[in-house]
Amino acid sequence: MGECMNDEKKWLRRQQGFGDAPAREERFEIAGKALAKARIRNRDLSHNGSSCPILVEGRKDVRALRKLGFSGPIELLNRGWDRNRLVAYLFETYGRINPIDGGPALIILMDWDRTGGRIQNEISTRLRALDVVLDEETRLELIKVMTPEGKTVESLSPFARDLLKEISIHDPFESEEEE
Repeated sequence: MGECMNDEKKWLRRQQGFGDAPAREERFEIAGKALAKARIRNRDLSHNGSSCPILVEGRKDVRALRKLGFSGPIELLNRGWDRNRLVAYLFETYGRINPIDGGPALIILMDWDRTGGRIQNEISTRLRALDVVLDEETRLELIKVMTPEGKTVESLSPFARDLLKEISIHDPFESEEEE
């Protein structure tokens, strides 16, 4: 009986934002759901997606997302352009909203370290000044649950097998194709 009460106290403390982080399985389930949602939007039209581009910092981030089954457009922040040129390019190329699903025009997925947060804030502020609707939800979910495994998009790569299991639960279209 004492053990059961102890588990309830841990759960309650976790719900209130104290103490223990959720178990790895629970965290990967949350991350898988967030990544599946982003992957569905990222897919092209021929695969029931909306071709919503994802903006990441570098090439290793692109490789990590490809390893997780992302097949749509992925844009690089670090491409040798200044930020003004990049923001203008993103605005001109993708507009204010996604024309296919009416949702956000871009998914911004910078690393969840200090530098990534600063970049995320800067790019988001500039694009919002142009009335571009952005999806930052995936990053926020990953910050909450994947920080113990790393603070970068590329740090998802070693966990691709486990994350793909969770992603496929929430993205049945892709799991059928992979079989």
